[in-house]
Amino acid sequence: MKNMLKYPSVFLALVNVFLLSADFDKIYAQEAEKNALRIATDYVKTMDGEIYFDIKTTARVKKQNMVVPKIELTVSNEVGDEEFELGKGITNMDGEYKLVLKSLNEIRPDSSGTYTVVVSFGGNDQFLEASESISFKDAVIQAKMIKNDSTHFVSAILTDASSGSPITEQALQVRVQRLFRSLSIGEDSYNTDQDGTILVPVEEGIPGVDGNLTFEVVLEDSDDYGTVIALVDAPIGVPAVNESTFDERTMWSPRNKTPYFLLLFPNLVIFAMWSFIIYLIINLFKIQKS
Repeated sequence: MKNMLKYPSVFLALVNVFLLSADFDKIYAQEAEKNALRIATDYVKTMDGEIYFDIKTTARVKKQNMVVPKIELTVSNEVGDEEFELGKGITNMDGEYKLVLKSLNEIRPDSSGTYTVVVSFGGNDQFLEASESISFKDAVIQAKMIKNDSTHFVSAILTDASSGSPITEQALQVRVQRLFRSLSIGEDSYNTDQDGTILVPVEEGIPGVDGNLTFEVVLEDSDDYGTVIALVDAPIGVPAVNESTFDERTMWSPRNKTPYFLLLFPNLVIFAMWSFIIYLIINLFKIQKS
């Protein structure tokens, strides 16, 4: 120790090394305590409708998978070496954030017609910084209803928007919209032919409000094109009969819609009982007087 005091610069250097190593250990321990954030992004396009990115954040904390709310995300469009910010948002309590585009013209493709979108998170006290990029091309679904003999068909053509060429051997789903969720028509999916088309028969007797039905033709979660949806309206359903008893007086109606016999019968019974009790009381007074 006395030798070190003779060389104060050496002593100070050793102290600094010790303090720096302690700081590095502390920083490393703090980083080690943070969890890795996972970002999942889906691209969804509805023909003549909404275009959006559906983003969800999750993490594995204490060996359990969980959604991560209140995470600030930045969404950017990447073209070559350039990056353009599309928007920022915070995930909701379900760990979800939805970025809606006014049109696909808000983002730029590269020379091959491929769009690249990056979703990034800068990190915080609980989670490490994270990012995810998705690449997709623009696809177009042209759908319509046709009738051959007495059978109705949903006809759809799937093409690449940049080249205009048909997209073959892609699975398209055909559904009819219902109150809670859409139901598949026929098979689970139909592969497009060499012209990029499908032709799906529609069975008769599907009920709809005023006989109107809405069909969906869906390219779902494609590796190259994301999710693309086309809607077709057709008045070919069976008019739904309104069987609601909301305005009727039934046993399961609210109090102001109680059936008349339930109002009348109990009141008659109560009136008869009180009449009998009053009759007995009057007779008791007569007996007492006599």
